Parts: sequence; structure tokens; C-alpha cells
Amino acid sequence: MRIVPSLHHRIEPPEGRRCPSGVGSLDAALAGGLRGGCVHEIYAAEIGDAAAAAGFAVTLATGMAGTDRGTMWLRARRAQGPADCVQANGWAELGGAPDRAVVGVVSDRVMLLRAAVDALRSAALGAVIMESWGAMPELDLSASRRLALAAEKSGVPLFLLRCDARAVPSAAQTRWEVAAAPSRALPGNAPGQPAFDITLLRQKSGPCGLAWRLEWDRDQRQFRE
Repeated sequence: MRIVPSLHHRIEPPEGRRCPSGVGSLDAALAGGLRGGCVHEIYAAEIGDAAAAAGFAVTLATGMAGTDRGTMWLRARRAQGPADCVQANGWAELGGAPDRAVVGVVSDRVMLLRAAVDALRSAALGAVIMESWGAMPELDLSASRRLALAAEKSGVPLFLLRCDARAVPSAAQTRWEVAAAPSRALPGNAPGQPAFDITLLRQKSGPCGLAWRLEWDRDQRQFRE
């Protein structure tokens, strides 16, 4: 969400804290910002929106990780989709720190879930992203609860990046649908800032069904509506 140097200087360990986005209506819906130590699901609206969903996950994970903690991106080798390459340059273009990121590729989805639980137990990490494509029967309600418990104990948030998949019951704190949105051209018709259409599909103990169009300012490291 919002990532500004002043915030990083006063940032506390992620247990239970909330990371504001900089957009008042969004932060109000989230009772102050996205909550740490929880599972947050991010669904691509369509297959073609996978890159947008991944970019949105990077911005959220960067905000939660702060300046002194790393981010781990986990994926299964047999379940990679068409956009199966995480680019460090793209990560940096979004204001992230790829030098503090680790990409882990495991053999299958069972190992993916185990690796996610293990990663969430590491106090050295500020956030974990777990990417999956298509239906994932292994990620049932019991597995989701194990992930949520691990996140709660460590305070490390988990972002479940789901592409070409339908939402199923889970223990996630929030569930988002993300689609790419047209950006506003800069002076000289230069390419504009990344833009996302996001919908809060579900939230525990909070409003849902709300939608925003957000623009990401990598220099200010915050969203604008």
C-alpha cells in the first residue's frame, strides 16, 4: 500500500499493524489500512490481467515489508502460467526492492503450500507471495487455515496470487479482484503510471463489494484514486 520514507522510519514489526494506501475511502473500508499477519487473496479478473494482479501484489508486499525486510515469491514449477517470469526490472519499476527478494520454485503444489508455511515462520521476511495458476484443490479450507495461523503467529502477511482461478472458501482476511486499467498519459504523451481496477470481494468483519480505480506513483510510493 502506501510506502513513504517517513513511514518506514517509524514502522513497527508487522504483527497486527495496518499499512495505509494513501486513498482515504480505501483505508476507511479497511479500518485504517491493509492488516499485517494475515492472508490476503488477489485474483486476476481474467487471464490477461495476471500481470496487473502480480504488480498489485508487489506493491502491497513492498509496503508491508518496509525497508529492512525481504519478500519471498513462491511458485510451483508445474503450475506456471503464460506470464511465468518474474522480472527484477519490473519489480524495481514499481518501487520495490528486488535485491531483497527471493524467488522459490518448488516441484508441485503440495510442496508450494509447505514452503509457504515455512516461509511465514521466518522473522527475516516482511511478506510472502504465493503464486498459483488454475484450480488448486490442495488449497482447501484446512490448508488455508494453516497458512492463516502461520501468518498470525509471525506477523508476516501472505499474498495469495491466484490466476485463472475461481474463488473458494478460505481463511483469508481479504479477497481482491484485480484488472489492468488504462493509465493517464504524461506530458509529451509519455506512458503513464500503472493503473489498476480493484474490487474488494470479501473482508472479515468489514465492508466488501467496493471498487476503486487506483494509480500507482512509484516515486511517491503511494496510490492515488
